[in-house]
Amino acid sequence: MTRDYLRIATEEAFAPKELFDMYRKVLQGPDPDPGFVSLFGFYMNSPSERAQHIMNCLSDLGPQRLQHMDDCGIDRQIMALTSPGVQIFDADTAVAFARVANDELAEAVRRHPTRYSGMIAVAPQRPAEAAKEIERGLQMGLTGVIINSHTQGEYLSDPKFWDIFAAAEAANTPIYLHPNTAPRNMIQPFLECGLDGAIYGFGVETGLHALRIITAGVFDRFPKLQMIIGHMGEALPFWAYRLDYMHEATVRSNRYLTVKALKKKPSDYLRENFYITNSGVAWEPAIKFSQQVLGADRVMYAMDYPYQHVKAEVDTLDAMAMDAADKKRFFQTNAENAFHLPKA
Repeated sequence: MTRDYLRIATEEAFAPKELFDMYRKVLQGPDPDPGFVSLFGFYMNSPSERAQHIMNCLSDLGPQRLQHMDDCGIDRQIMALTSPGVQIFDADTAVAFARVANDELAEAVRRHPTRYSGMIAVAPQRPAEAAKEIERGLQMGLTGVIINSHTQGEYLSDPKFWDIFAAAEAANTPIYLHPNTAPRNMIQPFLECGLDGAIYGFGVETGLHALRIITAGVFDRFPKLQMIIGHMGEALPFWAYRLDYMHEATVRSNRYLTVKALKKKPSDYLRENFYITNSGVAWEPAIKFSQQVLGADRVMYAMDYPYQHVKAEVDTLDAMAMDAADKKRFFQTNAENAFHLPKA
């Protein structure tokens, strides 16, 4: 079919090869995080076709990735350091390797400026250093910030992390809140039934994180801050009505000291301070519902490469019965606006 839009995929993963050696050391340690064992313990050790494909593709920033993009008709990938990135490491290691990963990604973007864009990896373990790395990454041509949800069980709703929000708002660059496996004190019921990963656990944990940020008053403190969450907004658009009702009721009842009145309703922050991507959800009803709730200028395309690399899904989304202008927003212009990309 003919199309008048580019396909910009906005949640695409990469990892420097040396990161896997560092991950192996973590896995071989005395008490590795159980979610990390479930995630990368599987991918790095399984002989399955899925695991082998993902490990092979994550570290490739050259011809193979470009060929996969061409095969699926993807014009540009916006890449980010795969979860959990550097957030599994001690603070010194995390700060140092975030720089290494950003240097490698920035070089790939320089080599392929019309095909690749990249987000800045930071180490929340040291918020002031993370803020400095945002500035450095932008100077190298990266755009957007990737944070892989919680950092060893700690959440960005804690004000000690808010230097990161301040830096992103000041730089007018978005933060992509990407899933991580649930932390140690949350994951066991998910592990028991194999629901800890992308099938369900990722969305539950990341949706919780986004709600913690909203209800902590982050957007009252940083009203121009923009964030991005994937997988149809980790289901939050579908909860919007109930979130508004129960947040207001909870504030009125003084039930929790941690739940305070906000300047706006939770759903207002979803509409005004969040973009969402459809990563991993090639489903027209969900996409249209989210456009209706959040606005057609707030929902954008992602493939979730290499974790979900399915050409047929691109064809399915191309065929959506959708206004041509909204489809172009979905595939192209929302990403250009959110990530401040050169306009095609």
